[in-house]
Amino acid sequence: MGAAVTALTPLALAKPRVLGANDRINVGVIGAGSMGFGHVRLLKKHADAGGNIQIAAVSDLYSKRKLRAREFLGLPEKDVHHDYRDLIDRPELDAVFVATPDHWHFRMAMDALEAGKDVYVQKPMTYKIEEAKILSEYVKKSGRVLQVGSQYASEPQYFKAREAIQQGLIGKPLYAQGTYSRNTFKGEWNYRIDAEGTPENIDWKRFLGSAPHRAFSQDRFFRWRKYWDYSGGIATDLLYHRLVPFLLALGPQFPVRVSSNGGIFVHKDREVPDTVSTTIEYADFQVGMASSMASDLVNAHVHPVICGHEGSIAFLGKEIVITPDPIYAKKFEEKTGRKEVRVAAEARDLQTLHMENFFDCMRSRNKPNLDAEFGYQAMVAIGLGVEAYRESKQMAFDPRTEKILKAAPKRPGYEGAGKNHPEDYA
Repeated sequence: MGAAVTALTPLALAKPRVLGANDRINVGVIGAGSMGFGHVRLLKKHADAGGNIQIAAVSDLYSKRKLRAREFLGLPEKDVHHDYRDLIDRPELDAVFVATPDHWHFRMAMDALEAGKDVYVQKPMTYKIEEAKILSEYVKKSGRVLQVGSQYASEPQYFKAREAIQQGLIGKPLYAQGTYSRNTFKGEWNYRIDAEGTPENIDWKRFLGSAPHRAFSQDRFFRWRKYWDYSGGIATDLLYHRLVPFLLALGPQFPVRVSSNGGIFVHKDREVPDTVSTTIEYADFQVGMASSMASDLVNAHVHPVICGHEGSIAFLGKEIVITPDPIYAKKFEEKTGRKEVRVAAEARDLQTLHMENFFDCMRSRNKPNLDAEFGYQAMVAIGLGVEAYRESKQMAFDPRTEKILKAAPKRPGYEGAGKNHPEDYA
């Protein structure tokens, strides 16, 4: 996740179409697999309901998926592309949705941005930290709109929590913790393999892209999240969904230290861990997250929570519950008039809410809920967590220089503190 990025396209600027309030937004979708076809369904539903958008083109490298998308949308053959660059080159497109394996996110998003399109790219924003920085800088320079597809960034609960924190109801925030786990007999991400998924129907070379060359593998194509070449595993798939809303409430920023532990304890058919825990330290608070692909009950017992010096915020289904620490109970009741505060924060479908936020920002040119800068900050934390696990060491980051450190600085009070030298820093 932290390896150098090479052969990057220079920062070019293309002039996009200016959208009026009533102009229809023309959308292209890259990737028509499980997640991608989910976007196709959602976009079509939105369009059919009068959402003033249209899916004008789709791209995929697997013939079965191209045919399915074409028939579902009723598109002519010319609007279903094999090479995603042909889709991006279409001048009538205003937005591009990228729903492909992680290792393709940067290249496709950057190509679309440089072609003058706004972009909705599935999380994680990129596969590598350096790629996220480049996208963030480009979006800032160009004025493009980029939304990262983690729908929990649009969840009302966390906006309500942010308000409570800003009102001082829990005092100084100290830490947040949460889980996101699943359990299956066969192991998570062991999606069904199509019998017709053969080299004759799948462009394997194009799928690999920047990943290491390997012989054709149905398991790697259909179940790519199990392999480091294309994915960060649990961290980039599920922990991302916990970290982003926490940062929405606490304030997006870069981490300073990240550590991670876990292993392949049950499902031995993969490279990525089936169980992992990650601790992310920020300047003045920390976030702890855990996930298992082999045990689901932890979700029933451990709810997301943000704890402060004077109280805590628990995220319980359709509401948040703000509770004071016992020693601050009197102060809390004097301020709120209650012993605890319950705030309803029920949301309709989050995928739709997050997508509509993107379209609204395309028209207003405002920043979406999970914009490129926020996506970069989240990617640093998530990416360092992957590296911490893979390298069995604590990772450190300097938010001021935006550089990964060769060694984590010593903590105040340690006898070796203050002895770091400039050469310790990457």
